Amino acid sequence: MKKEVNMMRRRAIRIQVWVNHDENAKLQASAKTSGLSQEGYIRSLINGYVPKAMPPTDYFAMMRELHAIGNNLNQLAAKAHATGHLDRAVFQQEADHLRRAVQQIQQAVTAPEPRTELQGNPDVHPP
Repeated sequence: MKKEVNMMRRRAIRIQVWVNHDENAKLQASAKTSGLSQEGYIRSLINGYVPKAMPPTDYFAMMRELHAIGNNLNQLAAKAHATGHLDRAVFQQEADHLRRAVQQIQQAVTAPEPRTELQGNPDVHPP
């Protein structure tokens, strides 16, 4: 029966690691800050990424606002195209600028960062 359950899982290998109280506290705090489970946090580290902290709740409101601005620009473009009263090159430049800003905000706030080598870090103990 146990073998059948493992075949249905995406991950069939279980690994247990013993940690001390300080390591456990650090793992719990880091996972909580990132919004991941402890397992998800460890998998990110294994895959070469240090998860970022969850973005503040204001981030999502900012992103909604930026997307709304983008939608408004699109509506203005459609209207201007119909009436012929807009410099299309200037509008396109502004729309591209907005798009890049949205992507930069998303990247800065949510994308995981590649790990750096742990050599020389006195806070990191060898496995």
